[in-house]
Amino acid sequence: MDQFESVLAVGALFGAGLWFLLDGRALRAVIGVILLSNATNLFLLMSSGDPSGRAPPILGPANVDPVDPLPQALILTAIVIGFGVLAFLVVLLARNVEDERHPPESSHGG
Repeated sequence: MDQFESVLAVGALFGAGLWFLLDGRALRAVIGVILLSNATNLFLLMSSGDPSGRAPPILGPANVDPVDPLPQALILTAIVIGFGVLAFLVVLLARNVEDERHPPESSHGG
């Protein structure tokens, strides 16, 4: 993927995610969080640079320029955090739908 195409993809994902997140509906907000998470992961992947012609980040010959492993670790961390936030939002959305279907009864005597 070319650098320009990657920038366009990050911009489109970020813009669509923000659009869905700012919509008033809860399900679209969850979709917006998913798109923002994917945009962040793609941005972190772009920040690692072009890996062609580089060695993997393991011990090897000293004269070969290795790929930076930090962006890969950040992407894995962002994926795990994204799944955690997504799971929390889905449970929160399910609880909200359940509360709307069966509102809690008031403990007042009126």
